Amino acid sequence: MKKVSTVILIACALLLAVNARAASNLQLAPDLSFTDDSSANFPITGSGMDSGPAAGKATVMFFGTSNCWNTAREAERLVKLYPQYKDRMDFVIVDLNHVAPDQKALVARYYRGYIPTIAVVDAKGNVIYDRAGETARSRGDTGNLQKLLDSAN
Repeated sequence: MKKVSTVILIACALLLAVNARAASNLQLAPDLSFTDDSSANFPITGSGMDSGPAAGKATVMFFGTSNCWNTAREAERLVKLYPQYKDRMDFVIVDLNHVAPDQKALVARYYRGYIPTIAVVDAKGNVIYDRAGETARSRGDTGNLQKLLDSAN
């Protein structure tokens, strides 16, 4: 009986780990505008966009909406850095107009009421950065965001 219980516990842990996957294959949405708020689509597309972070892994969380050029510019920075960091940290992307059930607690804890909001947490769960607004003044400048992501690893 003890052996069966152990097997069941391991199977449940594996199922939870599979469900805890973060977003992957991140790309910019087509027809994204960087000059006005005309983009009706959320600025980032990918797999697992309704997921949350896995425990014990550095994580960057992006909170934004469609029809926001500040969100689009920050999304461009994040997607540009994604290939460099995708194997080292989780990326959690939250469309505030369509918050997934697994993301509601993240919104309550990290979203600052303004878009875009970026939160970076290290593997131990320490908050490295948690602020609203863009991480740079000019489009395409990834320097500050890259320093934040490096600090979490």
